[in-house]
Amino acid sequence: MGKVEDGKPYRWGRLYAALRAVHGFAATGRVAPATDRELKVTTGKPRSVFESFLQSAGLDVLAARQRGGPVAEAAAAVFADVARLIPPRPMERGGLTQAEAEQFRQGYEAQLAEYRKAWEGLVG
Repeated sequence: MGKVEDGKPYRWGRLYAALRAVHGFAATGRVAPATDRELKVTTGKPRSVFESFLQSAGLDVLAARQRGGPVAEAAAAVFADVARLIPPRPMERGGLTQAEAEQFRQGYEAQLAEYRKAWEGLVG
């Protein structure tokens, strides 16, 4: 049996953290953790949520970079993560099972912890 980290839901959780981080750096210069409700909505329709974030990702990165300093640096690194974390194959539109949703949460929390460590004070 493979590790959770090898699975699609875990990787999608990491992508979700990166997308939220880009948006947070643009909007406020900080990243706030997702609420349980936001995570539930996302695991119910991850592709739709990702598409929504991606529609504004370019403008978000521009806005975050214009803030300068650590926010600009963090936004550039996180935007590169978004590109790296997008699956190189078609993404289904369905929701995740309860077990997959837990794996998604683990991936999300792992990526958020990496950001928190890299940019202390910018990531909640």
